[in-house]
Amino acid sequence: MLVFNLAYKSIMNRKLTSLLTIISISLSVILILSVEKIRKSTRTSFINTISGTDLVIGPRASGIQLLLYSVFHMGDATANITIKTVEDIKKRSEIDWVVPISLGDSHKGFRVIGTTNNYFERIRYRRNMTLKFDKGNSFSNLFEAVIGNDVANSLGYNVGDKIILAHGTGDVIFGKDHIDTPFIISGILEKTGTPSDRAVIVSLEAIEAIHIGWNSGTYDKKVKTVKDYKAINLKPTNVTALFVGLKSRMTTFSFQRWINRYSQEPITAILPGVVFGELWSLIINIEKALFIVTSMVVFTALLGMIVSILSSLNERRREMAILRSLGAKPIHIFTLFITESSCIAFLGVFSGATTMYALLFTFKSIIEKFTGLYIEITSPGNNEFIIMLIIILASIISGVIPALRAYSLSLSDGLIVKS
Repeated sequence: MLVFNLAYKSIMNRKLTSLLTIISISLSVILILSVEKIRKSTRTSFINTISGTDLVIGPRASGIQLLLYSVFHMGDATANITIKTVEDIKKRSEIDWVVPISLGDSHKGFRVIGTTNNYFERIRYRRNMTLKFDKGNSFSNLFEAVIGNDVANSLGYNVGDKIILAHGTGDVIFGKDHIDTPFIISGILEKTGTPSDRAVIVSLEAIEAIHIGWNSGTYDKKVKTVKDYKAINLKPTNVTALFVGLKSRMTTFSFQRWINRYSQEPITAILPGVVFGELWSLIINIEKALFIVTSMVVFTALLGMIVSILSSLNERRREMAILRSLGAKPIHIFTLFITESSCIAFLGVFSGATTMYALLFTFKSIIEKFTGLYIEITSPGNNEFIIMLIIILASIISGVIPALRAYSLSLSDGLIVKS
């Protein structure tokens, strides 16, 4: 108890130096715990980009390729799925729901998704959260569109504005494209942090309608009015991919095998969670690099603590000599320095962790609104506790260097008056 009392008085005697050291450790703890929290949240959000979907079905391709173009809207499909195959799949007893999507068009760099209104109910994210509207509603007429939050913010759109879709995935509209079939924005989705934020969503019938008259890249459209379109059968002949929900997850693997062996056309079914894990493993090196950088920040803070204590040794020679003359042994001096570094480390870690959680509580909603990243605030997990324990132990070990130096000082060292 006497050692703790002496350590406390020693720290208070060097308030400014001790405070700066505590702040440096605290900042490094805030940084490394924040990175760990964001890493976990990013991984969780990434894996939960699509939630509640048992299988994604598309033309025969690798699982990652199918996931990239169907969920992340990156790249293009190798082929399409015929509507007959879609109907065969819907007839299966295992099926609970099916949401088809059709890709291939864009609007100023944002991908267009042709689908049904079930998309807004069935396509979920982040632990089964449904897509919600920030403004307006889903499309109810042929040439109405729903846009993601990023589309609205980037292009300054609002409900009621008109937009023109383009062939392909470029930023520029070439030739006539779909200029004679403008869409009216009926709704804007809330920010989700998923690819839906950067999508323009229309009906499958609208996708069929805007391609009437296009043959081999040439334009020869005879349909002029919405009434003319309604008189035409706009049932799609093919789609790009299917999101499927099953009545029982017990049938997932057997139904996946049936899809992969389907003889009418080459199609494949993937489990989104499994492929998400494979895709995340490809970018894990970025995660490791980020952790190494933050670890270097912690190392710098600990190095600063060592320099701080070592630099104070010359000032404290007389203090050590007085303690030795009062009967303190070298081991007591050694223990005093270790106790000081331990107290500084504990205060730095505790204040850093407390501040980090306070900042998360304060800015959580702002971060989610502007980035779409959902950071779940939970009590520190095993990783966080291990990180904090490592920092405290590293601080104690760092304190050994000045402690050994103080241990080696003799009584006469502190009584010599240096000119």
